[in-house]
Amino acid sequence: MANSWGKRKSIASLQHEASNTGGLKRSLSSTSLIALGIGAIIGAGLFSLTGIAAAEHAGPAVTLSFVLAAVGCAFAGLCYAEFASMIPVAGSAYTYSYATMGEFMAWIIGWDLILEYALGAATVGVSWSHYLNEFLAFYNLNIPEAYTKGPFEGGIINIPAILIVSLLSLVLIRGTKESAALNNILVVVKVAVVLLFIILGWNYINPEYHIPFVPDYVPAHIDPLTGDK
Repeated sequence: MANSWGKRKSIASLQHEASNTGGLKRSLSSTSLIALGIGAIIGAGLFSLTGIAAAEHAGPAVTLSFVLAAVGCAFAGLCYAEFASMIPVAGSAYTYSYATMGEFMAWIIGWDLILEYALGAATVGVSWSHYLNEFLAFYNLNIPEAYTKGPFEGGIINIPAILIVSLLSLVLIRGTKESAALNNILVVVKVAVVLLFIILGWNYINPEYHIPFVPDYVPAHIDPLTGDK
């Protein structure tokens, strides 16, 4: 059994299986692929966590977090680019692990990816629910708290989060072209929001607010990067 866990598939074998099993129809254009990458880079955390981290923890030094994250993402991107050129078949990290570390590690990676995407979708859904509640409150429309928070937050069920995740799931089920088209629209909106924020906020930059760059009450080697106290 141990030998089967460590069993690897050669690159030639993976390519042969991919060519003989048919696979999915290639329906994504270069524009859609670029939009997928941009959409992954500009995640929901940019809109939901940056202000909290800057205001309550790291101050102006939160920019160091973006620099560190950019370096880490660049290395990860280079690794994926190298793997994709070496093993040009579907499967992402699962396939790469199968070819390099064996079946057992590939099995773990596969389930890790499922868990990662599930938790990511849930987190984004909760964040979207919060924004929706704030938007409705601006017009004096309030959803009962019991239906906007989960049991661990003192509520019953987060209905807005479930609805948005279900809606996007239906789009994904509908087809790759449809989900890619929606993603293209969302990416344009996200990039426009970021650019608009930068353009409108540029004249409000006050250098005095950047002193001290690292707040005195924050350990410089921890909080500017992690937000932990």
